Amino acid sequence: MLTVHHLENSRSQRILWLLEELEVPYEVRHYKRDPQTMLAPPALKKVHPLGKSPVVTDGLGQVLAESGAIIETLVERYGQGRLAPPAGTPAFDRYRYWLHYAEGSAMPPLLLKLVFDRVESSKMPFFVKPIAKAIAGKVKRSFISPQLTTHLDFMEGELSMRPWFAGDAFSAADIQMSFPLEAAASRGGLDGSRPRLMDWLARIHARPAYERALERGGPFKIG
Repeated sequence: MLTVHHLENSRSQRILWLLEELEVPYEVRHYKRDPQTMLAPPALKKVHPLGKSPVVTDGLGQVLAESGAIIETLVERYGQGRLAPPAGTPAFDRYRYWLHYAEGSAMPPLLLKLVFDRVESSKMPFFVKPIAKAIAGKVKRSFISPQLTTHLDFMEGELSMRPWFAGDAFSAADIQMSFPLEAAASRGGLDGSRPRLMDWLARIHARPAYERALERGGPFKIG
């Protein structure tokens, strides 16, 4: 039996969703974030040395980590032709691209925005705060916001050519892309000005497997 070590409001929600789409039995072990730091609890380091989520264990000693690697492994092991285009096709090339793009390109500017937003709102000596806010604001205006705009425009354009990221059919690439786009909708400027991305979000949220994953994982919110 697979066990998903699920950290609240984290990337591991994608793995629950994937397993629901594949209809693979699994157990969920829940972990809470530290309310002050919002980091994962030390207990996750007993599962994997990095102490991060998602992590999947199979009861036979194998530990899977990293969202993209987990998704590829589970689709290969349990997919039986589902959730991935046939190898050697243009759709498969796009599928593999988006699996890597999600964390390699889309998430870094979103993480930077989160960090600099917190710098602006953090408690600090009054004489330091104006300087910190000025630096954070300049970084966001000159680098982070333009990067986010570039990536959102790119993704919007891609969905103008096909309904799903890999092609005409929903795939695990869409599952992998869900976290950066939900983060973008929460804090990265994604709104109705990019209707194709917003429609894509509405369609994934309406999938029964997505809803079942929320029932198993609990409330999901990206702050």
